[in-house]
Amino acid sequence: MNFNNVEFMISAANPKDFPEKKFPEIAFAGKSNVGKSSVINRLLQRKNFARVGDKPGKTIHINYFVIDKQCYFVDLPGYGYAKVSQKEKDRWAKLMDNYFSADRIDLGIMIVDARHAPTQNDITMANWFIETGCPFVVVANKLDKLKKSEILPNMQAIRENLSLPEHCEIIPFSAEKGTGRDELVKKVLNTVMP
Repeated sequence: MNFNNVEFMISAANPKDFPEKKFPEIAFAGKSNVGKSSVINRLLQRKNFARVGDKPGKTIHINYFVIDKQCYFVDLPGYGYAKVSQKEKDRWAKLMDNYFSADRIDLGIMIVDARHAPTQNDITMANWFIETGCPFVVVANKLDKLKKSEILPNMQAIRENLSLPEHCEIIPFSAEKGTGRDELVKKVLNTVMP
């Protein structure tokens, strides 16, 4: 699969905008300032394909990208931090509920900050994946900001705080340096071409 062959498809503001499910959907979830767009850009080997915001909360709709006419990358609005009105937060929550209840996700990529304990929103997100049985992987981004000695304890703390089952993989990742990209590519390929 050619990750360079990518096109933006649609920015879905409500469920009727979701495209027909022709391909497997890889959904990217994470809090607003965790570097979700940077992870997507690193996967695609593109600088600014998914817009990286200087202010968290740049993604306000559900953005669909078609990868090599074989799968969708779905960039979900970041949760938790964004400085927007309550009305806008409620709209996001409704949009996300509709997306998650539509049973469209083939692989969830949940992005957390490798430096910090997961937030309550991260725990809620992980619980959703676990309870629904939706396959997912946790990407611990910003690895380049950790000392070597901090990596293992931080990964263990993430696993414990999120109550991850044994089979759920945590990929130490740096969007900045490219660490973990090969492992994440493999996960995507196993989902799209099992």
